[in-house]
Order: sequence, then structure tokens, then C-alpha cells
Amino acid sequence: MNDIDVRAILEAVEKGEMSAEEAMMIIRIKPYEDIGYAKVDLHRQVRQGVSEVIYGAGKTADQIAGILDTLMGSGQKCIMITRLDAEKSAELEAKLGPGVRYTYHEKARIAVAGDAPEASGLGRVVIATGGTSDIPVAEEAAVTCETLGNEVFRLYDVGVAGIHRLLDNKEAIMKASVVIAIAGMEGALASVVGGLADCPVIAVPTSVGYGAAFEGLAALLSMLNSCANGIAVVNIDNGFGAGYLAHQINHMEKKSF
Repeated sequence: MNDIDVRAILEAVEKGEMSAEEAMMIIRIKPYEDIGYAKVDLHRQVRQGVSEVIYGAGKTADQIAGILDTLMGSGQKCIMITRLDAEKSAELEAKLGPGVRYTYHEKARIAVAGDAPEASGLGRVVIATGGTSDIPVAEEAAVTCETLGNEVFRLYDVGVAGIHRLLDNKEAIMKASVVIAIAGMEGALASVVGGLADCPVIAVPTSVGYGAAFEGLAALLSMLNSCANGIAVVNIDNGFGAGYLAHQINHMEKKSF
């Protein structure tokens, strides 16, 4: 059940087309299902607008298939599995029914079961990387954004070592609703983008770099200490977290209470 279904039920009660008892019976589907090794959250889409996302690392293909089956059985239309390697993806796909649409994005290490919604939102999410080595993290962010229904513009390999590459694309930065700036090494890209953009910037430090980069810690600290305003920082290599946050920002709307 999603938020649209709940609204339809409430409107039916308001119009007298359904009794409060009937509505309660429909809504009172248990909020999660215990399948032994996982307690699957069935109401997350009602609360957050996005169904539960499955973290694939550390789970077997059988476990993921069971969680997927439970989510889809409760009416979820589009489910993401993150941090999924190609071998496990192939094993998982073989376990799914023939009617399930399944797409695997190898660079992003994300699989999508079901159909993603059409792109909507306030505008476009721009995803910029410092270098080509940052692309796997960028693709995790990009596929997350696209799967949740956002238009994405990829701007790869525009790091500060050749800053003219970024400046040649400043119009794309200035027209964005959200920018995700992804970089390793010293992580300076986020500060430069923050000085160009009038929208929120989400900085993602990556574990790209030589010894003193400390597997992304140097970039993380640089981004946290940025003097540019409007920059939020997620964890090292957390493309999914950045993509999800960008989606939420791009779909903000005024709420009435």
C-alpha cells in the first residue's frame, strides 16, 4: 500500500463511500512481516514515499529473493537492491518469477526490481565527479536518483586539477536543483561547486587517493571543513545516501497541517 492508496481510502471515508471500520480493516495490514531472518518494513512507502531498499552486501541471494517477494507481495512497485555484485545478481535473477522486471546496473552495483516512476520533481540533479575513478560511487548516486524518479545530468571528470573543465560546465551547475559533488584525494571539488551553485550541494568523499588520503578520510575532513555555504556531507563512498537525499530535496513540497 502506498500513500496514494491511503489518500484514496481516506477520501472515500470523507465522501461516505466507505465506513471508518472498513477503512481501518484495509489500513490495518501489519506494518512489517517477520520472515525469520528479516522483519520486512511494509509501511515504509506510506511513511517516506519510497519502499524499503535492500542492502545486498552480506545477504545471500535466497535471503534477498525472500525479502523481494515479501515487498512485491505487499504491493510495492519498484524495489532497489544496493551493493550487489554481478555474481550474486545473476543468482538472484534466476530465482525471480518470469513476470518480474529486473535490471542490474553493474557500475552502480544496484539492481532494480519493477518499474521506476517517470522523472519528476523540482528540476534536475547534477552529479559531478573529480575524476574517472569516482564514477562507481557517482553511478550509485545516479541510478538511485533515476530509480526514485529524478532527471539526472552526469558531469564526470571535472576535478580541480583542471578546473577549466568544471567552469566550462558552470551553466549546468547553476541550473541544477541539487548538485552531488563526488571526489577523493583532497576533496576540493565540493567547495568549488558550492561557490558556484545556488542550490543544495551534497558532498560525497570517496576512498580514491594515495596513502595520505587515508581511504577517503582526508576528503571527508576537507568537505566537512568547507568554507562554502550550503554543503551537506555524507559518508565515504556513500553514493546511495547522496542520491536518496538529492531525491528528497528535489521532491520537497509545502506541507499543510
